[in-house]
Amino acid sequence: MLTTLKNRRIKLSILTNNPILLWSGKSTSRNFPANKYPFRPSSHFLYFVGIPLENAVIRLEQGKLELFYDNPTIAASLWHGPLPTRDAIADLIGADQAYPLAELPAKIQNAATIPVQDFATYKQQCQLLQRTIPPSNQLTGIDLELATAIIKLRLSHDTDAIAQIKESVAVSVKAHQAGMQATANAQTEAQIRGAMEQVIIAHDMTCAYNSIVTIQGEVLHNEQYHNQLTPGDLLLADVGAENTRGWAADITRTWPVSGKFSPTQRAIYDLVLAAHDTCIAQMKPGVEYREIHLLAAKIIAKGLVDLNILKGNPDDLVDRDAHALFFPHGIGHLLGLDVHDMEDLGDLAGYERGRTRSDRFGLGYLRLDRTLRSGMVVTIEPGFYQVPGILNNSDLRDEYDDVVNWEVLAQFADVRGIRIEDDVLITESGTEILTADLPNTAQDIESLLQFSC
Repeated sequence: MLTTLKNRRIKLSILTNNPILLWSGKSTSRNFPANKYPFRPSSHFLYFVGIPLENAVIRLEQGKLELFYDNPTIAASLWHGPLPTRDAIADLIGADQAYPLAELPAKIQNAATIPVQDFATYKQQCQLLQRTIPPSNQLTGIDLELATAIIKLRLSHDTDAIAQIKESVAVSVKAHQAGMQATANAQTEAQIRGAMEQVIIAHDMTCAYNSIVTIQGEVLHNEQYHNQLTPGDLLLADVGAENTRGWAADITRTWPVSGKFSPTQRAIYDLVLAAHDTCIAQMKPGVEYREIHLLAAKIIAKGLVDLNILKGNPDDLVDRDAHALFFPHGIGHLLGLDVHDMEDLGDLAGYERGRTRSDRFGLGYLRLDRTLRSGMVVTIEPGFYQVPGILNNSDLRDEYDDVVNWEVLAQFADVRGIRIEDDVLITESGTEILTADLPNTAQDIESLLQFSC
């Protein structure tokens, strides 16, 4: 790990001229000071330090690392047990020098930084640097130069990062298998969520994001788990682990509560899987991710025409964004130290320089518009959703009334939402599906569910 961290810091020094200050951040309290939310450091800090230090700052200049961190107090040792000293941590991360936080003000001149998410630390950043730091997605000057350099480094993962992601993926696969195994005897979404998150916790990991385990698959980021499970429901589970060094996985599977897809569910599921598989088959360095998204849109549009849900030429339907009635989000996103890697930097990270987000109905939620390169890890997650807020919108119904067979669509009422998501590493020659150990065909999923019963 230490060699990897030093290499990252050296590479950053080549891309930047100013001294760099990166804060780890602080935990926030819920209701009273001692009852805190779990701490998660800034990913930009974590990328160069490798361990989740709280209330720490690093200064980088010409590849050299200085750590600013206070030794643990007697009270901290009382409540939390023996804790490493500043010097021990400095040795672990390969810092050239280590100082208490009180010495930080003498080292801030001309420093670039990236704001952290918690307000207390952000306020400290602004006060020490004696300037207002804009939000991460609106950086200017030397801060923008720093963000651009970090993006360049983090877009393509090194060997250590890929190994860390694979570790999180392996646990996430086990969590999804546990969810499927729990389905036969579960009465609520919460019980399946519990089965899945238990696996993650048992491996000393955390959830990389709030788990989505729902029969309301049309709610893209549903975080409620109270619904009863009934035969005929589809369960959409979007659950991923994050390991102790902060690297994430992100997997979605959709399966029938009864153990077998209905004919209408199977038809839509196979269509979504066809889009998924075709997109991955076309991915390699040099390919535009935006084109992968549009490829998925065209496959879904064609499939819906074949099912008589949509009418017309698939290419024309995509040009009109008719597919977005059922596939409104983007095909995926970057994956790394965060489940949506570097999205604190907004489209600065997700979009190639000079590109801007579209205002089109079918492209506005595209999170990534870059040329694929070796070392990138991205998700591929096409879907089909019947979102009442979209399908019952009078303006959209008027606009697309000529291309939607509403009577036929009504026959697919038992398909509220289907998403199939895998994590894909771009290699020199193509792709490696990191989540391949978790089956995604309808037949294999039914077999797993029958085995579970």
